[in-house]
Amino acid sequence: MSQPLQLSATKCPTDELSLLNCAIINEKDIDPKRFRHIEVMTGVTSKFIFTTKSYSHLPQGKIGFNNFQRKWASIELERPYQIRPYTFDKNVQSIAILVLEVDFMNKKNVTADPYDTDKMAVEFLQQFTDHAFTVGQSIAFQFMDKKLLSVIVKEINAADLSAVARGQNSKAKKIDFGVTLPNTTVVFERGEATAINLIGKSKGKTQFVSIINPDFDFKTIGIGGLDNEFNAIFRRAFASRVFPPEIVYQLGMKHCRGILLFGPPGTGKTLMARQIGKMLNAREPKIVNGPQILDKYVGESEANIRKLFAEAEDEEKRSGPNSGLHIIIFDEIDAICKSRGSVASGAGVHDTVVNQLLSKIDGVDQLNNILIIGMTNRRDMIDEALLRPGRLEVQIEIGLPDKNGRLQIFNIHTALMRQNNKLADDVDLKEFSELTRNFSGAEIEGLVRAAMSFAMNRHIKAGKHVEVDPDAADKLKICRADFMHAVENDIKPAFGVSKEEFDLYIANGILIWGQAVTDVLEEGHLRISQTIKSEMTPLVSILIEGPPNSGKTALAAHIALLSKFPYLKFCTAQTMLGYTEIAKCQQLKKIFEDAHKSALSCVVVDELESFLEYAPVGPRYSNTVLQTLKLLFKRAPPKGRKLLIIATTSYRDILEQLGLSQSFSKIIHVSNMSSGKHVLHVINEIEHTFNDDEMKHLEKTLNDKKIWIGIKTLLDLIEVARQADDKYRVARFLATLEEVGGPNRRLIQVMLMLTAACCWLFWFCVYIHQLNPLFGPQLKSLTARVLRILWGSEF
Repeated sequence: MSQPLQLSATKCPTDELSLLNCAIINEKDIDPKRFRHIEVMTGVTSKFIFTTKSYSHLPQGKIGFNNFQRKWASIELERPYQIRPYTFDKNVQSIAILVLEVDFMNKKNVTADPYDTDKMAVEFLQQFTDHAFTVGQSIAFQFMDKKLLSVIVKEINAADLSAVARGQNSKAKKIDFGVTLPNTTVVFERGEATAINLIGKSKGKTQFVSIINPDFDFKTIGIGGLDNEFNAIFRRAFASRVFPPEIVYQLGMKHCRGILLFGPPGTGKTLMARQIGKMLNAREPKIVNGPQILDKYVGESEANIRKLFAEAEDEEKRSGPNSGLHIIIFDEIDAICKSRGSVASGAGVHDTVVNQLLSKIDGVDQLNNILIIGMTNRRDMIDEALLRPGRLEVQIEIGLPDKNGRLQIFNIHTALMRQNNKLADDVDLKEFSELTRNFSGAEIEGLVRAAMSFAMNRHIKAGKHVEVDPDAADKLKICRADFMHAVENDIKPAFGVSKEEFDLYIANGILIWGQAVTDVLEEGHLRISQTIKSEMTPLVSILIEGPPNSGKTALAAHIALLSKFPYLKFCTAQTMLGYTEIAKCQQLKKIFEDAHKSALSCVVVDELESFLEYAPVGPRYSNTVLQTLKLLFKRAPPKGRKLLIIATTSYRDILEQLGLSQSFSKIIHVSNMSSGKHVLHVINEIEHTFNDDEMKHLEKTLNDKKIWIGIKTLLDLIEVARQADDKYRVARFLATLEEVGGPNRRLIQVMLMLTAACCWLFWFCVYIHQLNPLFGPQLKSLTARVLRILWGSEF
C-alpha cells in the first residue's frame, strides 16, 4: 500500500475486540500481516500510531476504534481519515521501560484488594507485545479476573539496540512513541486520586511519599525531656507508616489508629500532639476540645463525632490503602469518654458518644487512614473499651522531666536570650536543672518568665509616674539572682516538696538528747539508702511509734527532708478536717498516686489514729479508711519508681489489733526522756535559757534524778520558764517538771494501770466462778485461788 488509504471511523464491533486496544480493520482493506502498525492522520500535523487487528465482519471502508482511542486521538465517528502503514525503527524505537498510570475504570467498583504489579506486567506483555504505544495514550486493560482497569502511558524509555549489538553500553532515553518487546519492563504507578492498591516490585517507586515531613528538624521540635516518649510513639504509631503500603500488606499489619498521652498537667502532652501534626506529611490536624463535642440537643453530640471522621471516610473510599493520613487530636478526652454507666444522666449522652467514637475507630467499617491522639490528666476515668488494642492502643505516660530533660527545657526557653546576649554569665542552667526537681515543663517556662519580670523590674522607676530606664535595652540582662528569686518566691512545683509544711514541725530543729534519738536517725538513714539503691524493694515503709509528745512527728519530717527526694508530701488529718470517709479515702489515694509519678518520693503520714478516727471510749474507728491505708501502704509504685512511707502513731497496740502494723517493714520506737541528764542536755542545746548560776543549780538538782517526759512537753516548760521572772524562774521550772514528769507521777501512772488490771482479773474470775457448771473443776480451783489472793480471805 504505497498510497494513503481513506477509511471511515466507526465503533469497535465487539467488546472483546475493544479490549485489544487495536485499530480494527477488514483484511481486504489492509493486510495486518504485512502492515502491523498504521498511522492515522486526524489533522494537518496530527498523527497517531495504532496497532491493527483484522475482523472479517467489519464492512470494507471502515476502521473501528474503541472509546479510549477515540477520546485520545479526537476521532469522530463516520468521518473519513487517511491511513498509512508505519514501520518502527526497532534499533531506536524499541521500548525498554514503559511507565503506566493505572486506575479503576468504573469508580463504583472500587476495591481495596491488592493488585500484584509483577503479575500485571506479565499479563500486560502477553496481551500487548509488539504493540504501539504513545505517551498520553489511554487504553483498557483486563487483568485476569479482576475488575477492568484504565491505563495511561506516562513515560516511554527506549534503548539503542544497535549500540547493544556493537557491545556498547546503551543508556535509555525518553521517546514519544515506540513498540513493546517481549522483555520490555512495565512499571505501574498509582494516580493521585485513585484507590487502587498496588503491590509488588513492578510498582513505581516514585509514587511513595514518606509520611515524615522532609523539612522537619527534630532538633527544633521544642520538646524537652521527652526523647524516650517520642521514640516510643514513633516506633509504635509511625514505623509502619514509613514503609510503602505493599510492605505493610505483605506483613498483614494494620496501622496504629490511636495514641493516648496521659500524665500530670504541664508536662507537654498538648505540645507533643501539636508537634506530631507538624512532623507528618498529613492533612492539617483537627484539634478538638472534649467539651466541644457535647451538645444539648439529642443526637447532635454523636453527629459531631461523625463529622470529624467524614473526610477520612470519603478519602478511604476513593484511595483505599493509599489514602493520606487524617489526624484528630482530642484534648481533655476524659470529658467525653468517661466509663459508660459512670455518669448519672437519664439521657445517657456520654455513653452514646463513647459508642459512636468506638464504632468510628474500630467498628464494622474500619478506617485505616486515621490517627486519634487523646490527651488527659485522668486516665482512670476513660472507658476501658477505648484502651484496648485497635483503638487507643499506644498509651504513653508523659511524666515529670528528669535532670537532663529539665536542662533541655531551660535551653529551649532561654535560646533567644542567649542569641541576643540577654542572659548573664553567672547563670548556670545546670544548677537550676538541679534546683527544679519535680518541676513540669510548664512550670519551668513560668520560672523563666518570672526571672524575666524580676530583671525588667530593676529598670523601672516607680514614683508618681512609672518610668523605664532609657538604657534598659542595653542594660537588661537576666542574672542568677533573678532565677533564684523566681525559684524561692514565685514558682512552686505542684508535685514537689511542700517545704513550708515540713518546716512547721521542725521549727526548733532536732535535739539529739540521747541514744534513742540517734538510733531513730540511723535507722532513717538506712531506710533512705535502701529506697534509693535497692532494686528488690521499691516500696519501703517505716512506722515511728512512741508516747505522745515524744517528738515522733519532728523526727519523721526530719528524715523525709534528709532524703532530698524530689517529691515530699506531709499528710495529716488536720488537712482533711470535716471530710467524709469516702472523701478522705479519695484524698489519700490522690496523694499516693501523685507520689507514684516521681522517680523518688517520700510520704509522711502523721498520727495514723487520727485518720482512723479512733476513740478509746467505745471503741470506735473507720474501717473504710483502715482498709484504704492498708492497701496504699502495700501498693508498690510503678516500675522504675521508688517510694518511702514514714508513718507515726501513739497507739501501737491499737494498730496491731487492727492489723495495720503488719503493713510496715520496720517499726521504730521513740521513748520519752528518762533521766535528768537528758533534760540538762536539751537545756544546754537551747541558748539563752538559764544563766550560769541557774545552770549549776539545775545540774545539782537534776543530774541523778529520774524523769519521764517527752521532748515536746519539755520544750514547752522551758519556753514558759523563760517568760517568768528571773528570781522564780528555776524554781517554777523544777516544780512544773516534777509535776509533769517526776518519778512520783510515773509511779502513780504505773499503780493505776496495775490496779485496773487487777480489777479486770478479779471480775473475770468472779464471772467464771459463778458460772461453775459450765466449766471444769480445775478451772474452779484456779479461780478460787486467785480470788483468795485478790480478796485476802475465802471468797
